[in-house]
Amino acid sequence: MASMNVSLPDPMRDYVQRRIDSGHYASVSDYVRDLIRRDQGETQDVERWLHELDASIEQGLADAEAGRVHDLDEACDTIIARIRNRAAAQPQ
Repeated sequence: MASMNVSLPDPMRDYVQRRIDSGHYASVSDYVRDLIRRDQGETQDVERWLHELDASIEQGLADAEAGRVHDLDEACDTIIARIRNRAAAQPQ
């Protein structure tokens, strides 16, 4: 296992020591490893989200090129008409 030296301002060092003293971590190394694991997880989540977003955009472009689209104004008009019809059918 490799070793690294890290310099911290006193308030940060004191915070880490309080986390260790409270039993949340066994050592400074344990604390730093946990922070790195969390950061790695967040980075992987962002990368996965971006990959899914790219795939969704590609699918949307393919749908548009194939004519599998709807006019937004027409779709909104249809939805509004359905809402008005249901509201009109409700007993007052």
